[in-house]
Amino acid sequence: MTHLTIEPSILYVGTPVALLSTENEDGTVNLAPMSSAWALGDVVVLGVGVSGQTAINLRARPDVVINYPSPDQWKAVERLAPLTAAHLVPEHKRARFHHEREKFKAAGLTPTPSDLVTPPRVAECPLQFEATVVHAQLDASGNFLIAQAEVRRVHAAEHIVVPGTSHVDPAAWSPLVYNFRHYYGLGPELGESFRTETPRHA
Repeated sequence: MTHLTIEPSILYVGTPVALLSTENEDGTVNLAPMSSAWALGDVVVLGVGVSGQTAINLRARPDVVINYPSPDQWKAVERLAPLTAAHLVPEHKRARFHHEREKFKAAGLTPTPSDLVTPPRVAECPLQFEATVVHAQLDASGNFLIAQAEVRRVHAAEHIVVPGTSHVDPAAWSPLVYNFRHYYGLGPELGESFRTETPRHA
């Protein structure tokens, strides 16, 4: 194997896409796609642009729903991608982004009430985490807000749950993956971790 030294403009090596629902200052809802999220136990670490409406909302109102779309919902995600709820579009975004307050409508998605947090869930997303940000700080460059969100309730579509358990069936659930600014789903299973709670192979 020969390796080249490269300088890619982004480092999204293949990460799940999430739609974050947060509350705007006027009580309306913001819905924003992101792909910098990872879990540590019951905490999901979120990385969002510091000048965006999501970061503004999370600093003032820490409730959030982390909605995970399936691969067939990539077009709805992409409809959200060039939109911002900020009244004044940041200077560096003005060439490619435009203001839109009705994000659910623009994406063709449906808000549904949450149980424990203020922002609504995305009805069409098979996996939804109601959460509250418990710690937030800037990253080393000062360009991103790193928010640690404690998950308070998980909602999963019935067809992706192992019957009679609280386990998500990895054969039934596939996240939408952002791979160097292209959308993908998962391929066939290659194997399973020795730590799996849903073994398939004896």
